Amino acid sequence: MVMTPSQMLALGTEAPAFRLPDPFGREVSLDDYPDAKGYLVVFMCNHCPFVRHIRDELANLGRELPARGVTMVGINSNDAETYPDDSPARMRAEAETYGYAFPYLVDASQEVAKAYQAACTPDFFLFDGARSLVYRGQLDDSRPSNGVPVTGADLRAAVDALLTGNGPVDKQVPSIGCNIKWKPGNAPEWFL
Repeated sequence: MVMTPSQMLALGTEAPAFRLPDPFGREVSLDDYPDAKGYLVVFMCNHCPFVRHIRDELANLGRELPARGVTMVGINSNDAETYPDDSPARMRAEAETYGYAFPYLVDASQEVAKAYQAACTPDFFLFDGARSLVYRGQLDDSRPSNGVPVTGADLRAAVDALLTGNGPVDKQVPSIGCNIKWKPGNAPEWFL
């Protein structure tokens, strides 16, 4: 299993706009949530062992964050032709099986992943209500084989700081996961 770190996009970066389909037939944009206090954008997929390791916590966050005023969306940018486990049909099954209450979106062109400089799955980006980046980093210290429980501690601390107006948290450790599965010839220069 190859581990790829997050690119750590600059804090203060404005959330790149997108409108993407989900496997249930609707399209979603951050503009659909104008009153959100924050926005969590998670680049994820079905087959990555790092995402599989935390998917219960992703489901928990998907239920908890909206009640706190934070919109959460998952985006799958992997090449589904080469990695059929990441196809829209399998995304739909994944969302239903694990109870993802958040929109799980298909970035077939991979342009949204490029705009966010997403490098790995999972890759977390937390924006404030004005869509300014306040956190990019790991969910917590747990990894598939290190025996540390999945708690979401780092991301939860960032959400708490955002909602209490305490500014970005000081500790921002890059997320680690499988690399985005780029289509042939589509990987961005910063990734190569």
